[in-house]
Amino acid sequence: MPDKVLYTAQATSTGDGRSGHVVTSDHRLDLDLAPPVELGGSGDGTNPEQLFAAGYSACFHSALRGVARRAGVDPGESTVTAEVGVGPEGDLYGLVVTLIITIPGVDRDQTRELAEAAHQRCPYSRATRGNVSVELRVP
Repeated sequence: MPDKVLYTAQATSTGDGRSGHVVTSDHRLDLDLAPPVELGGSGDGTNPEQLFAAGYSACFHSALRGVARRAGVDPGESTVTAEVGVGPEGDLYGLVVTLIITIPGVDRDQTRELAEAAHQRCPYSRATRGNVSVELRVP
């Protein structure tokens, strides 16, 4: 738990959960939700897995760029793509995450080393550790 909370995001879900609506307190995010076709939905809206993927990729990318700069490496046009899967886990549902990390101009071994360091620093990685399978993939 943080020593001091610097920012708190607030979002409210209404309607029927995955087939409902979400809005943040500042209204910058205001979206209809719909389960993807693969889960029996219409796919006519975004879904919680897409929102989680967006947040995780951005947070991890920030950690990666910070770690790279501290190591004296220019992160340049680096990218982080998060793939978030959902599926049965016994009687419940669980998540699995793959983070695909690229840093153009940096070799694969160094990119992997930086990604591992970012995985130790990223708040999303720390929050999911031990609860969600997260694979770091360096193509």
